[in-house]
Amino acid sequence: MGLQRLTVNFPGGKKVDGVYGNFTIHTDQPVDEGGEGTAPEPFTYMLVSLGTCAGIYVVSYLKARELPFEEVKLIQEHEWDEKAHRLTKVTMTILLPPGISEKHHKVLIRAASRCPVKRLFENPPEFEINTKEEKMLTSA
Repeated sequence: MGLQRLTVNFPGGKKVDGVYGNFTIHTDQPVDEGGEGTAPEPFTYMLVSLGTCAGIYVVSYLKARELPFEEVKLIQEHEWDEKAHRLTKVTMTILLPPGISEKHHKVLIRAASRCPVKRLFENPPEFEINTKEEKMLTSA
């Protein structure tokens, strides 16, 4: 894939938007933290991306084997250390309808574990943060 770019814009207040390709992801902070509460905060999107990423691997496994997937749910729970202000545990439970044989259960767990977002937590990338002055274009 090589280098990919996400542009972050600041439309006002505590709103921060991420632009990636043709998509704009809107974020805001809760009202009690000075935001307007108009969109999820960035951390919520990270948690959602983890669950939905695992979910696509689950549904792909089921569809490939022509197993029912419409009633399948993935429940993701988070444990948070309030003192340290950090996520300490994520638990995912795949809720299956009756009739999906036991032999698929362990394989579904392995399928969900292949999610690249989960693997990112297990093997975090190197981070580099820089600043750079940019001349602003002005219209005449």
